[in-house]
Amino acid sequence: MKDLKLPFLQKLALALISIVILGYIAVIGKTILSPLFFAFIMSLLFVPFANFLERYLRFSRAVSSLFSLLLMAAMMAGIIYFFTVQLSDFVNDFPQLQRQFTKTLHSLQLWISHTFNVNFAMQMDYLNQGLDKLVNSSGAIIGFTFSMFTSTGAFVVFSILFFIFILNYRRTFYSFIISVFEEKHSAKVQEIVSEIQRIIKQYIIGLFIQIIIVSILTSVLLTLLHVKYALLLGVLTGLLNVIPYIGIIFSCLIACLISFATGGDKTLFVLVGYVAIHAVDANITLPLVVGSKVKINAFFTFLGLLVGEAVWGISGMFLSIPFLAILKIIFERIDGLKPWGQLLGEGNTGRARKKYKITKNIILEEKE
Repeated sequence: MKDLKLPFLQKLALALISIVILGYIAVIGKTILSPLFFAFIMSLLFVPFANFLERYLRFSRAVSSLFSLLLMAAMMAGIIYFFTVQLSDFVNDFPQLQRQFTKTLHSLQLWISHTFNVNFAMQMDYLNQGLDKLVNSSGAIIGFTFSMFTSTGAFVVFSILFFIFILNYRRTFYSFIISVFEEKHSAKVQEIVSEIQRIIKQYIIGLFIQIIIVSILTSVLLTLLHVKYALLLGVLTGLLNVIPYIGIIFSCLIACLISFATGGDKTLFVLVGYVAIHAVDANITLPLVVGSKVKINAFFTFLGLLVGEAVWGISGMFLSIPFLAILKIIFERIDGLKPWGQLLGEGNTGRARKKYKITKNIILEEKE
């Protein structure tokens, strides 16, 4: 039986309907699907460790999964301990920071008064209005904070359980994926699964290296500029940088605020330094460490962040990039979906340029 060939508009309509249906399922299943996908990504990273324990140390599959979980928990505990120690110093210095911030704010008020002819009474009126709005919305803020902690706790618990199950039943899942397709497609499916495991593992390891590099560069920059809590801000910047574009902007605002509260004379240099670090990271570190095979073009990266945040919140922003990378791997290896893979990537390859000739009679002209 020959494959049914549909017109382009029907294919497009089916694709859009499928996207809407899958998006709706992702929204209503956020509590389950978000930690499930996160556990899937992390399990791909720990599969070699679990295989080593089973092959060379003769551990059972359940014990190797448990040891993998303990290793991941130890890494997370180390990060939490670091931030706990650093934040304890920040809390102890908070009264001093508050006094310094008040002093700097007073200087800023003088500058605004002389520059824009806005007297202190008007400035304080604006501040009081903002504080009143903040107080009136305090109930909503408390409710949001409580719900955030509750959802985070559920995310962590479900992620741990899914992580253990995926590692423990990984061979069963692999056999199911291979057997669910026709035998003539088994080689292609095995290639796709192996490539997804390899690329995602490379991506996660690359992210860890990128976090370390950005943390070191930021810590050195802030130390040279004598900004307080340079190490804390550096590690925070490295972790937030996992979220493209938005993470570096948010961490830059925090660093500029701390610099402003502790004097303010270095704030502009902090801003320029963050821009330079982002340029180095985007043009040197990211291509070399993470690799071009995972790279998604800037438009779909930003679009993925927005959609991920709308569907799954903060976790969706982090998971959107590996999700797009998996889609890109699948699309590039299925004949009918290769154009979608090229759309997600950085543009047409040399092979695509040879296939689609561009002449002077068309809109664009390409010179060899």
